[in-house]
Amino acid sequence: MTLIIEADGGSRGNPGPAGYGAVVLSADRTTVLAERKESIGITTNNVAEYRGLIAGLEAAASLAGSVSGGEVDVLMDSKLVVEQMSGRWRVKHPDLIPLHGRARELADGFDVVRYSWIPREQNAHADRLANEAMDAARVSAPSPAPASLRDWSGATGSSTRLMLLRHGQTELSVERRYSGRGNPALTELGRRQADAAAKYLGERRGIAAVVSSPLQRARETAAAAAAALALDVTVDDDLIETDFGDWEGLTFGEAAERDPELHRRWLRDPSLPPPNGESFEAVAQRVRRVRDRLLVEHPGETVLVVSHVTPIKTMMQLALDAGSSILHRLHLDLASLSIAEFYPDGPSSVRLANQTSYLDDL
Repeated sequence: MTLIIEADGGSRGNPGPAGYGAVVLSADRTTVLAERKESIGITTNNVAEYRGLIAGLEAAASLAGSVSGGEVDVLMDSKLVVEQMSGRWRVKHPDLIPLHGRARELADGFDVVRYSWIPREQNAHADRLANEAMDAARVSAPSPAPASLRDWSGATGSSTRLMLLRHGQTELSVERRYSGRGNPALTELGRRQADAAAKYLGERRGIAAVVSSPLQRARETAAAAAAALALDVTVDDDLIETDFGDWEGLTFGEAAERDPELHRRWLRDPSLPPPNGESFEAVAQRVRRVRDRLLVEHPGETVLVVSHVTPIKTMMQLALDAGSSILHRLHLDLASLSIAEFYPDGPSSVRLANQTSYLDDL
């Protein structure tokens, strides 16, 4: 006889209040043999997913002697866990290595364990249990503000977390040309980068909205992520890239040769625009506007913001309360992910910069 395990886990904020759920079913799926759910404090989605798997395997192990012949089918909507447990993906993150080891130890106690990915809607029972656990975790958490930030800044309440995703590759980015208000499409690699980011984001829970620049390269990238998250895309014109004016389409060297003195001054002075273009100070004004709107519209929520290198750097500059030199010192790869948090009473922080691990296999 075979047991079926359906497991799920999630985090509202990632990291944030987290919980898991697991259900063990008879082979014909008509009988619930065991249920498990637990709030596990503040952690990430992937940790919660592994905890759900471990709980399911432990419950199945307790039943195996009486109702099972030692075979288990594990069904999860976490592709990362399924692929890692199947041995097709490496386990890289240090937080997941011990959890993977514990899950492997439990799995070795069965004759056969098969892992399969299923869509989220087919994992409804475990998803419900995980959400009940996350509800309890959120209620029990006195303040999502990290202790270090509370200690040093006095931050209280729930932050609005902005997951800042840069668009994928275009022909202009291949040639390292100024690409502002021009509207090139993604290259084939750019589409694969967008799909890889979308797969990664699809594994995360708690993203409430997807907001994008109006330019095609950002909208294509946002559309891939929104499809993975089962969300719509909202376009915000304030997320558009800098207007580089007459330097649009030029390389750094070509712009410097065309306007040598102005180009040198522009690199040092954020109030100076390119010829017929837009200054970095003007970009900062509209990035503040969109930041403020998102805080009002999504209090305590996580929002995926798909934009361009300058607006994303500017959002991180606001979160760090840093000077304009960060625009030239911070490197952001194409299709990279960064995270900035803003609290309702003013404090802010950067939680992640330039993550690209999901692009490693491209």
